[in-house]
Amino acid sequence: MSSGPIAVIGASGRSGAALCRALLAAGEAFRPVVRDPGRWRATGLPGEPAVADLRDPAALRAALAGAGRVASCAHARHAPAVIAAAPAGAPLVLMGSTRRFSRWRDAHGDGVRAGEAALLASGRPGVMLHPTMIFGAEGEDNVQRLAALLRRLPVAPLPGGGRALVQPVHQSDVSRALLAALRRDWDGPRAIVVAGPAALRYADFLAAVCRAAGVAPRRVLPVPLWPLLVLAPLTRLLPGLPTVRAAELRRLGENKDFDVGPLRRELGVDPIGLEEGLRLTFSRP
Repeated sequence: MSSGPIAVIGASGRSGAALCRALLAAGEAFRPVVRDPGRWRATGLPGEPAVADLRDPAALRAALAGAGRVASCAHARHAPAVIAAAPAGAPLVLMGSTRRFSRWRDAHGDGVRAGEAALLASGRPGVMLHPTMIFGAEGEDNVQRLAALLRRLPVAPLPGGGRALVQPVHQSDVSRALLAALRRDWDGPRAIVVAGPAALRYADFLAAVCRAAGVAPRRVLPVPLWPLLVLAPLTRLLPGLPTVRAAELRRLGENKDFDVGPLRRELGVDPIGLEEGLRLTFSRP
């Protein structure tokens, strides 16, 4: 493995900045690769970034030159560009998403599937990590949006009564998985899911968010999906309500439960439990 620095693409984003903080704490040399230097400076992290647009092959190749390893926290649809621009032999650690398993096809999931296929076909050493819903990052608002919504609603209207399974993962575990993947010698391309330790019903997930946020528990009201899809666009117009997207509602009916055995075996990451992750999230100033 080359002794060059770790190039971190998308270093000013949530997962990218969290990875850079973890690398800094571990004493690992890294090079932030960003499109907007101002966003990098706003993170408060040290280091002069390499500036490159992922749609500019020459600029990206220059930004990655000399890197010993490449981590990309950009959307997985950019995987072909990263693979083409990365130094020969440099292991690749790319961020994907469990949206690649959704039966509801959209541009996001299709991009992840295409990115994974590109990595696996490349034969390059490395891995694409597919996290479930990430919570607990600086600037992340998944569970905060839920808590804000529940504060305004007397009940929690959920398709199917919230029986579908979810398995959210704390940002700290995503960062630990990225670090472990960067430190491993890969003999070829792989894909690994990064999820919390156990799946639970969405209704139970909401109850846990309520407890952590100090919100009185809300009774779950089972409702058909179609009225929620009709009402979802109105959340953009109502002050004080977070926007709820139709695609999010459709995926509420999908079971999102995953085997974390490969995460533990291949990367040595034993993810923290939901209650601990929520405590860390809502205790952060």
